[in-house]
Amino acid sequence: MPPPLLLLLLVPLVHLLAPALAETPDHYAVRYAPPGAETIAAAAQEYLDPTYPLPGPPPAAKTCTVPVLSYSFASTYGAAPAKAAYAPPAGCPAPWSLVVLSFSAACAGEQYDRVAAVWLDGAELLRTTTAEPTPDGVAWTVRKDVTRYSALLRSPPDGVLSVMLENVVNDEYTGVYNVTVSLEFHGTPAYISDTTSPSSSARVDSPDPAPPTLPESYFQAADLILPISEATSNSGYWFRIQNSSDSRSKLVTIPSNTYRAVLEVFVSPHANDEFWYSNPPDLYIQENNLTTPRGNAAYREVVASVDHHFAGSFVPFPVIYTGGINPLYWQPVSALGAFDLPTYDIELTPFLGLLVDSKAHEIGLSVVDGIAEWLVDANLHLWLDPKSSDVQASLGRYKTPRLSITRRYATQLLDGSFSIRAKRKSAFSGWVKSSLGNLTTEVETELETSSLVWFSNGGKNKTVELRAEQETEVVVRSETRKVIGKIETEAKYPLWFYMDTEDGENGTSVVTGSLSHSLNVETEVKSGSFENKAKLADEQSAEGWMVVKDHDVVNGSATTTQMYRYSDDRWSYQRTIDAVDGAVLSDNVSESYRVQVQDAANTFCLSGRRCGDGTASVAERWVEVAPM
Repeated sequence: MPPPLLLLLLVPLVHLLAPALAETPDHYAVRYAPPGAETIAAAAQEYLDPTYPLPGPPPAAKTCTVPVLSYSFASTYGAAPAKAAYAPPAGCPAPWSLVVLSFSAACAGEQYDRVAAVWLDGAELLRTTTAEPTPDGVAWTVRKDVTRYSALLRSPPDGVLSVMLENVVNDEYTGVYNVTVSLEFHGTPAYISDTTSPSSSARVDSPDPAPPTLPESYFQAADLILPISEATSNSGYWFRIQNSSDSRSKLVTIPSNTYRAVLEVFVSPHANDEFWYSNPPDLYIQENNLTTPRGNAAYREVVASVDHHFAGSFVPFPVIYTGGINPLYWQPVSALGAFDLPTYDIELTPFLGLLVDSKAHEIGLSVVDGIAEWLVDANLHLWLDPKSSDVQASLGRYKTPRLSITRRYATQLLDGSFSIRAKRKSAFSGWVKSSLGNLTTEVETELETSSLVWFSNGGKNKTVELRAEQETEVVVRSETRKVIGKIETEAKYPLWFYMDTEDGENGTSVVTGSLSHSLNVETEVKSGSFENKAKLADEQSAEGWMVVKDHDVVNGSATTTQMYRYSDDRWSYQRTIDAVDGAVLSDNVSESYRVQVQDAANTFCLSGRRCGDGTASVAERWVEVAPM
């Protein structure tokens, strides 16, 4: 049955302002120097993506930096990715305590933002987008913790690193993106024991046996990573999804001793669906005789499948690229996730009963209600039984979850209100019997989304409001049905913006607006006596105006504020940035961490670890850290 639909449609008319309204927001290139730019050094300006800084390597850890690729992306549209040979550093052998991918870029001239990706043997390591340059140039660096890909970095099948960045250079758009990619490897010092794992964090002086917990390997990087991506790299390893029925897949054969599986999905929308959260329904477009292809309303959901069985889904975080909505908002502070797009983990362990038979199986990806185009691929992370060549597994509870969606549309000429509410619940379970025990994994997920796209004032004003929430609970039980591990994740990402478009002089438009969006994620892990809670709250607000001619911003002003907050059981970090017209006015950082006291002599060691002499740490206190 089709979803319930409420339509109040009046006689359609042809309106000259309609195409501009339906295609707002849009992509723009800045064609002027913002006020105050003369006070900025002529050298390339450093652009920012404020996030939690990567942890430093442990003391005495051996460190190696491996330059892998340096390439200038000029007229690369339609070309194959740039490639370079990769091999792990002989001077820093695995295991590694930390591996960091560094993606540095610089560009001067005029150019749109572009999407880019880094793959190693077809497995994606980073999805990113570029900053839009200025005539004096911009530069930025993305540093991503890629330790979870250690298995691939340690033993790459082919040793080929690929970077895709499709760019167009001509007389009008002159910016060339100069990119370097390197990897930093930090070894594991001998003094760090494996007591950092959840299964061994109990007090060593406890006379009672430790309660059953998940194996240590459960919380470590996977033993094998298989790319779920396009087999040919001529146009990049990502699948290019064009519509809602365009499901892309890959056949994989996984080792028969796999005891855990997680699918990590990379996704980014482009072209007609870049601003999917603001798209009107097709009926609005048809009733107003519009020609814009940006339709299909404002709901999107990425779905993963195993042999055509629904296996998980998510509503993607609405990343705004640096040329989107109002590019003045993103100078020099990029929008949330624009430089390091979030990935999404789907627990596939319940489906191992279908997968560990040494046969090829199909892992599929699709986008509900999607239109051209979505760039999607995935990595399949697999954990292998170290003491057996085979496991036994079976899919238990499974019921194909249905998407419950309600649409309420009302139109009156170019004014309209388009509301969507969607909800999906899923619950799967399956058991795996290995040398680690007979473990049953239960996965329950609930996502709920509401969106509103509202045109008013004869189609001159547009308001967009999106609220997406997703809760996932992974419970692992022993053979006696005792809960031995639990991972709970809750993600919320609201987006709101308003745009008022008026006619200006000489064929220009004046766009005034404001925006707020945030990414809030809470994760709680429990296993035996180990428990850790982590919270992320990343929030941005912006407002300003711009004068637009065609797709060029020829004047304007904007202010942006970002507050990034992260905390867990050991660390607390906060960074607040205020930017006005392309200049950072303030950048404040506060940080603290919890240390533990070993004895009366106040010998410190990190929480959750043993002190250097092997005795258990007993007391805790927070210590403020001065910003660097």
